[in-house]
Amino acid sequence: MAKKSFGQHFLLDLNITRKIARLAQVGEGDMVIEVGPGPGGLTRALLETGAQVVAIEKDSRFEPLLEELAAASAGALTVRVEDALTADEAAIAGGRPAHIVSNLPYNVGTPLLIKWLTGAFRPASMTLMFQKEVAERVTAQAGAAAYGRLAVIAQATADARLVMDAPARAFTPPPKVDSAVVRLVPRSDRPEPARLQALQAVTAAAFGQRRKMLRSSLKALGGEVLCEAAGVAPEARAETVPLSGFLALADAWRAREGRL
Repeated sequence: MAKKSFGQHFLLDLNITRKIARLAQVGEGDMVIEVGPGPGGLTRALLETGAQVVAIEKDSRFEPLLEELAAASAGALTVRVEDALTADEAAIAGGRPAHIVSNLPYNVGTPLLIKWLTGAFRPASMTLMFQKEVAERVTAQAGAAAYGRLAVIAQATADARLVMDAPARAFTPPPKVDSAVVRLVPRSDRPEPARLQALQAVTAAAFGQRRKMLRSSLKALGGEVLCEAAGVAPEARAETVPLSGFLALADAWRAREGRL
């Protein structure tokens, strides 16, 4: 039975799980980290591709079932019972490129994505199922209602695309909302750590008061002077500023603070 406290909704439809595995573009010998496998519906589809899968499951109730699947996998599946929020994916990968493919538990999807986008571990790709609302927030463009800090951070670090919709009826138990799969592939021009840290600071301030003009929302970081240095209109509001504008603001703030 799914635990509401864990945000669990299981995907058991083989047509859907196999489609996710295809969208992930993983195959023979690829390393895949799957978070929240539950009873192993997506896990089975990933194993069918020939990938080497490490399944991270917090809910120990599924350990016997997953271990049974591992025993039948001829070494292709490793099961780890731990919390993905504190897992060391770099150590798990052991220096190998690793893809993350998961039907993420709803209550930790966003923090896990931020961890993988901004942390030391760099996934080779991510193919992730979210609530559709969250998927739209990841892929939204400037001016869209869903555009916010998550979109800026995701799109600064990866090519993020919504690649599949999944209706609530596809899950057990059915959630109250539809879901969608987002595929993220790292950008070659990903900001280096200091620039990414500055981008996070600027977007936190700007979207923390998103209805205010930037001259006001960014007042603690330099306000109008900062905007002018970045070439961004001080009267603009955060939801209208594209990624390039936020990167310019981050660079201007670093220069102002002597953080270059």
